[in-house]
Amino acid sequence: MAKLAEELNALRHRGATSLTPPMLAQTQSAEPAPPRVAVLLNARARKVTPRVVRALSHVVPRADLYLSRSPKDARDIARTILTRGYDTVFCGGGDGTFIGFADEILSQAERTHAAAPRFGVLKLGTGNGLAALVQASPVEDGGVVDDVRRAREGAVPGYRPLELLKVEGRRAQFAGLGIDARLLNDYLGLKSKVQGTWGHWMLTGARGYAITVGLRTLPKTLLRRLSEQVEVRNTGEVPAYRLDANGRTIEELLPGALLYRGPAMMVAAGTIPFYGYALRMFPFAGRRPGHLHLRLGTVNPLAAVANLRALWRGEWFPRTIHDFHAVSVSVQAARPMPLQIGGDAAGERTSVEFGMSSKRVELVDWSQPACA
Repeated sequence: MAKLAEELNALRHRGATSLTPPMLAQTQSAEPAPPRVAVLLNARARKVTPRVVRALSHVVPRADLYLSRSPKDARDIARTILTRGYDTVFCGGGDGTFIGFADEILSQAERTHAAAPRFGVLKLGTGNGLAALVQASPVEDGGVVDDVRRAREGAVPGYRPLELLKVEGRRAQFAGLGIDARLLNDYLGLKSKVQGTWGHWMLTGARGYAITVGLRTLPKTLLRRLSEQVEVRNTGEVPAYRLDANGRTIEELLPGALLYRGPAMMVAAGTIPFYGYALRMFPFAGRRPGHLHLRLGTVNPLAAVANLRALWRGEWFPRTIHDFHAVSVSVQAARPMPLQIGGDAAGERTSVEFGMSSKRVELVDWSQPACA
């Protein structure tokens, strides 16, 4: 991390460092000004290396390249972003980095009545569910740098509206109570035990999650009951909808209605289909505007392993898994269950509410056909 700071400082000393953008000289040209683009990087992300920082410094002005190491950095950077009035802000460091920056910028924009920028995703983190959604380029072969360059040249094929959850005052693209959060906690706990050793390298990225599942999460699931009794209700002001395996409505449930009462290993909600590594956890997310996809229930761990390929593609629908579209739901659990919000561990809860945020963002979407 110190090397990253030295790299960015050196780059900025060789270029403009003012926090106040220079006044644009008025010209007689009828051509529109190029989009103003900023790049926000999580200095703690494994793929945010000095080499990546140097490469990005060749396609954006040095004063528009930011490194964050703490929540305070994120708040300070968000204020600068809104003051400078960028058109598009790219975030690099994974889903947690993106939602952390986006939430801070949107919250400050609300407080100051400022216009929020559009956002882009750089594939520089662990998981990268949002990167999969918009088909962001990989860091290899200069893909990340090329995405930023194309945005600065106005060569973005299109934008995708991204609706968000609001959970405990935080915005997120997904959140979950139960085994998904347990896996995250197991992963972080295992990494902390091997910090500073050769084993830390083994526990990075997808390999680290696979090892965690094999060494911790799956054995726990097999040796003891991880499901809890839960009660889930529709707390929205409009009906919720029970879905079948094709995402079609099979039942309408009025405000206040009980959606589910029984055992659950997981109660999760999302506004995008993907968790990390293109795992299609919420295959019906985005099909009904203004609604989250709620997924809950239990599965036999060995059956899940046997159907892992179909599960990953969002094509496995055991009878013990239940899917809904809703605007807001409350969850009550008999005993504390681990919670994750946007991929960040958030302790344990016996109650939580998943609801839709009133704000949405516009995402650079590379999956759309290129403009002619």
